[in-house]
Amino acid sequence: MSSQSLFQVPYLRTTRAFPPQIEQLSIELSKSYIDIANSVNLRTVGLFATKYAATTGENWWFEKNRKQQGIRQVFTFTTFANIPHNLDFKDISRFTRNYGEYTDGTNWYGLISGTSVLIPGQVVFYVTPTDIVFVVDGSEPSIAPDGEGILVLEWLSNV
Repeated sequence: MSSQSLFQVPYLRTTRAFPPQIEQLSIELSKSYIDIANSVNLRTVGLFATKYAATTGENWWFEKNRKQQGIRQVFTFTTFANIPHNLDFKDISRFTRNYGEYTDGTNWYGLISGTSVLIPGQVVFYVTPTDIVFVVDGSEPSIAPDGEGILVLEWLSNV
């Protein structure tokens, strides 16, 4: 296996020998810092923001061996009206995960992503260049009067 086919993983060794010579110690500390920074930066970021898009920490490498960064944004809703998302599709390579949920005040229901086909009793949604569009038929459970749902869009952006 060539070194080009290996990807860096967020592994950080638990022991390290530091030399007593100041010059060697300086070199080893610099390597240690780089290892720590790389390991921390390769983890999945648990930030779910509603006012702006946030990086997920995911790096995707499937399109012409180019690095693509995962991006995420959360949207809230209180009705099944279209949600303007203000995303620039020129910066989006593709959507990777879209999901969400809402409550009727008693139970919690998941949203079905990626289709514009009506599924009786279910809430489905899809993303257009301007909006998140819900597809409902009126037989699905309604959102609680004082409740809200969340919808998460995750996509790839060329780095």
